[in-house]
Amino acid sequence: MTKTRGVVAAGHEVTAQAAAMVLAEGGNAFDAALTALFASCVAEPVLASLGGGGFLLSRKTGQSPLLYDFFAHTPRRKKPSGDVDFYPIVADFGTAQQEFHIGVGSIATPGMVKGIFSIHRDLCRMPLDLIVEPARAAARRGVTINTLQHYITDVISPIIESSPGALRLHAESNSPDQIAKPGATLYQREMADTFEHFAREGGDLFYLGEIGQELIRECRERGGYLREEDLSAYKVEKRLPLELDYHGFRLFANPAPSLGGTLIAFSLALLETEKLGSFKAGDHDHLLRIAQAQELTQRLRRQQGVDLDLSTSTAKQILSQEYLQNFRSSMAGHHQFPRGTTQISVMDTEGNMASMTLSNGEGSGYVIPETGIMMNNMLGEEDINPHGFHRWPTDRRIASMMAPTLVTSDQGYLIATGSGGSNRIRSAVLQVLVNLLEFGMDIESAVEQPRIHYESNLLNLETGPAPDTLEQLWKAFPEHRLWPGKNLFFGGAHTVMSSGATGLTGKGDSRRGGVCIVV
Repeated sequence: MTKTRGVVAAGHEVTAQAAAMVLAEGGNAFDAALTALFASCVAEPVLASLGGGGFLLSRKTGQSPLLYDFFAHTPRRKKPSGDVDFYPIVADFGTAQQEFHIGVGSIATPGMVKGIFSIHRDLCRMPLDLIVEPARAAARRGVTINTLQHYITDVISPIIESSPGALRLHAESNSPDQIAKPGATLYQREMADTFEHFAREGGDLFYLGEIGQELIRECRERGGYLREEDLSAYKVEKRLPLELDYHGFRLFANPAPSLGGTLIAFSLALLETEKLGSFKAGDHDHLLRIAQAQELTQRLRRQQGVDLDLSTSTAKQILSQEYLQNFRSSMAGHHQFPRGTTQISVMDTEGNMASMTLSNGEGSGYVIPETGIMMNNMLGEEDINPHGFHRWPTDRRIASMMAPTLVTSDQGYLIATGSGGSNRIRSAVLQVLVNLLEFGMDIESAVEQPRIHYESNLLNLETGPAPDTLEQLWKAFPEHRLWPGKNLFFGGAHTVMSSGATGLTGKGDSRRGGVCIVV
């Protein structure tokens, strides 16, 4: 019998298969996570790019968890906003429209490449040329466009059509002026060459070499903020994760300055005394308490100003028993759409755990020539620029809702999860954890259970709960929207776990085309 080596859950079959291939060849969870990162750039090019950033929450066997922050960073200098290439586009979601901002003036300092080499140096055991090979091969042989990926590209088509370089990333070879349709094969040969160059020459090719120099030249000439010192000074930040005890389990979450981990921990701390496991999953008592916890967490976000800053001391304060009690006492009594984020969760039989969340925003529309690298538009993301456009603090790591999360227990129960979905990240991760830890669901049920999300006085709910449950919820939340089924609006919580009863298992969230492979 073949020995199990690991499990991966990710947002595309090509992404998951690449990681599985590395696990099968003897790579550890971190080798597989990096392979999946490269493959996601090929198969999920709207959601992941070497021009973006992200986070890895890692636990190496025998060591304490550690957070690798390689998210985007604000430039060190500003210029008059009138000199900046920064403009709105309108994305059409069918039922509604939303404005995004792009142009070279929307590009923040990217961290993805630095993150790759930092993770590889610290955690991996395979050489980088073997790690990139599955993604390189997929880029050259082509990836078939599935329905979900086509929907995402269609929504942000004004960004893709804003420049020849962006369109070339998403067009068929025989129809270079049109976005590829479902079933078409998309080739990323320039991206494959770039992977090969990085494996051979290292990350300095981007931050100090000719790729970075081309980016800086374009920013200088076309109205971007980035300068040489922004790239050369960028550093991957290694942080101790935020920790929380929850019913005997140990939760590790993305710490400040990011917001998502602290808000998830706050919601769980509010719910710990509610004994959700004594209710029936999906009934009124369960969903009402989840919705109330989300409502109070949203209130916390407003009252504490955590959109602007969330220091370690502030995080500790809001998780204190005194602070929580004040919020619990009140428990008795704007619509945002999917952002360019994807999740990769990996675990191996050695006990290594990797939860990685990646983002390129929606993309700036600018692609570095002959590289296949679409740059991010993080300076054009309204929800992570709370000071207002062009008013961001200089030389600061941008706060994010991304929340890669790990759970451990003394009994050997392990979980690696996270999600895409901007502000819905925290509600998706919260509900998957509650389903696993409170209701004891199997991992497929925990991920696929209908979700709710409360924000801006509106309760969003996926179809599933019984009519009488909905009737009671509507009394508590008069402003609500019942979605006709599962939707990528509610995140994509690709999750893996290990337990004595089931061994290694996982589930890719169907809302975002998730795939899970046990190797």
